[in-house]
Order: sequence, then structure tokens, then C-alpha cells
Amino acid sequence: MPKLHVQTSVNGDTLDFLCEPAETLLDVLRNRLNLTGSKEGCATGDCGACSVLLNDRLVASCLVLAAEVDDQRVLTVEGVARGDALHPVQQQLLEHAGLQCGICTPGIVVAAKSLLDHNPNPTETEVRFWLAGNLCRCTGYDKIIRAVLDAAATMRDDRSRVSA
Repeated sequence: MPKLHVQTSVNGDTLDFLCEPAETLLDVLRNRLNLTGSKEGCATGDCGACSVLLNDRLVASCLVLAAEVDDQRVLTVEGVARGDALHPVQQQLLEHAGLQCGICTPGIVVAAKSLLDHNPNPTETEVRFWLAGNLCRCTGYDKIIRAVLDAAATMRDDRSRVSA
């Protein structure tokens, strides 16, 4: 089968690649674009390890065909930090020891960022609901939830300082 040409934006950069018609976005990110942050945990969309934002919508990249991202915007965990400055979610996960083996961490970071982009002041229940699609076998979830809630508070404080 002929390969498909795809032009897309990944982490703010316009990129072109060729892919097989049945190739997943996860495979292209990892194997063609060398963006290995997103992990394959299950290949069925159940674990959240491969979560990315597609046009600001949280998706499992193992379930998206690479050809579907033509003329779309993709944000991976590699695009969450700004240079050397960690995103508040990343910083708080470090401070709360909310990560261990690292398989689930990229998906949790992207999912938590998505939540806070949509809702800057979530309740604990809302955080738990939003992250329900991200499975973690190492840490349990309490440290992760506390980290996301503290990241939300940090981001609200930063916004209030900017507007003051």
C-alpha cells in the first residue's frame, strides 16, 4: 500500500511525515518523530499512558490513526513544559512524589493539563473523574490527585498575579 503524506502541528512545530494507512499516531510519534514520552501501555485505549491532546481534546494516541491528524494540532507530553520551566502539573507531581516508574506519568501530565485548561478550579471529585482513564500501578492515586489540585492552585495564583 502507498504511504500517506501527513502535515500536522506537533507541540507547535509544523511537521510532515509519511505513514501507513493503518499506522497509529502513537507509533508515528514514537518511531518516526522520536517523541517517546507517550507510552504504549495497553494498545486498546484503556490505560491512558499514550494520552495526547488533539486540537485541545484528550485522546488515546493508540486509537487514533496517524493519517487522521492531517491539518490538526497535536500536543504531547514533550510540549507541556516551556523550555526548562516545568508546567505546574509536572512540578507538583515531582514535589508530591506522584510518579514512580514513569509509564503512566506522561498520560497523567497531559490529562491533568487538559483538565486545568478546561477547569482551573476543579474539586477533588472532578480531578478523580477526569483522571479515571489513567491507570497507575505504582503510586496509588492520592499523591497524583493532591499534585493536580496544588497545580491548579499555583496556576490560579499565577493568573491573579499577572492580572493584578
